[in-house]
Amino acid sequence: MTASGGGAVAEAGARLAAYAAEVGIGCELGGRPGEYVVTLPGEKKLRTVVSVLVRERTTSLSAFVIRNPDENHEAFYRALLRKNLRLQGIAYAVDPDGDVYVRGELPTSAVDEEHLDRVFGVVLAASDAAFNELLALGFLGSMRREWAWRVSRGESTANLEAFRHLLSDD
Repeated sequence: MTASGGGAVAEAGARLAAYAAEVGIGCELGGRPGEYVVTLPGEKKLRTVVSVLVRERTTSLSAFVIRNPDENHEAFYRALLRKNLRLQGIAYAVDPDGDVYVRGELPTSAVDEEHLDRVFGVVLAASDAAFNELLALGFLGSMRREWAWRVSRGESTANLEAFRHLLSDD
């Protein structure tokens, strides 16, 4: 699978597709010329979908992390800015709706196994590893209401177990 385009774009796309196949992650052509959609498996977040846009000189990556928080905006965004200080090659960004993404760029000539492994690792850490912390910062009120509703009806709280220490009266 390769996207149409110039030699550098086609070569980088072929390297990306080969890397994805080798490590067993999903990779398919996106809707734009030179775009690939890569799906990274997660632990806290089920998956992180990364748009990889391969162009002649640069390749950009963008992945949705979490929607605009319901509450605690100042602490939520402060945490993201602090996390930006430790990220390599990507950064948290906010779209006009307040939804959070990670974005990065690398030279198209650097689209190889070593760089892809590193940048996808950083994307996954920024999206998956930080997910529960970001949920607790920006959505604790909603999670408390959901927990109380589930407990009152005898429903499963399995999807909220990671937050039991914040939600349960026990």
